[in-house]
Amino acid sequence: MKLIFCYKYQVGVASVTSHSTTSNAVETVTSSSLTFPDPESLSPVEKAKRLASHRAVDEHFPEHAKVVGIGSGSTVVYAVERILQRKDLKDIIFIPTGFQSKELIVNGGLRLGEISGYPVLDVAFDGADEVDSALNCIKGGGACLFQEKLVASCAKKFILVADYRKNSSILGKEWTQGVPIEVVPLAQASVLRILSNMGAQNPQLRMGGKAKAGPIITDNGNFIIDAHFGQIPVELVRQLAAEIKAIVGVVEVGLFVDMADAAYFGNDDGSVSVRGKSDGQDKNDIGKAE
Repeated sequence: MKLIFCYKYQVGVASVTSHSTTSNAVETVTSSSLTFPDPESLSPVEKAKRLASHRAVDEHFPEHAKVVGIGSGSTVVYAVERILQRKDLKDIIFIPTGFQSKELIVNGGLRLGEISGYPVLDVAFDGADEVDSALNCIKGGGACLFQEKLVASCAKKFILVADYRKNSSILGKEWTQGVPIEVVPLAQASVLRILSNMGAQNPQLRMGGKAKAGPIITDNGNFIIDAHFGQIPVELVRQLAAEIKAIVGVVEVGLFVDMADAAYFGNDDGSVSVRGKSDGQDKNDIGKAE
């Protein structure tokens, strides 16, 4: 069974106070209502995610941070778990990339801000669907790619956290569901046709599955198209992203090119592999996060 959310809400524990101005909004929660599972009860993959997230926060959370971005996905839950163990959070604003991360921030008792009011972030932590040898990555499996890219682009440092299954040498090798593309609903048919002409292998409008009749709707009211282009050579990722983005009706593309500063991968043997921008090589470090 796939573990999507690793936290539980305790209703009634926290109360929310909102402070709004014309330029920004901040919500503060008086106490955390999040609980996290016993690490010993986690599956090997979930343990790997937790290890990577804790290590990333330990090494990249600034000592005097003012604004921090929180991404989307199951791995980021563990980054929030580690952040909540810090003692210097009272004056820090946390910016979400979507509904799920907003809930994590609010229910974690952290100060919630909006990217429109805080366009410069000290650091952002986020997951990834696949990361290549140059730290380019595919994101958008959770349909939050526009907000994720906006937050990443506003961060002085962008840190990826994932498990070993997302660690790849080339995009499209492990993640074969396709590059997520957010599109305006009115343009979905024309975008699908153009993507096919560009060489995408059977691009598809992402549907809501059992939970929803019809296509998935993003937080921005748009559709998601998944377009698989096979394995994308590192030197061609930027070109492909630009060509897709140039299509009329495309809002954003789930190819994050030259944006990440480091990627942390939790391995099934209890180690963490770290890939930095400077060398592009993985460095393994044995040791469990506390």
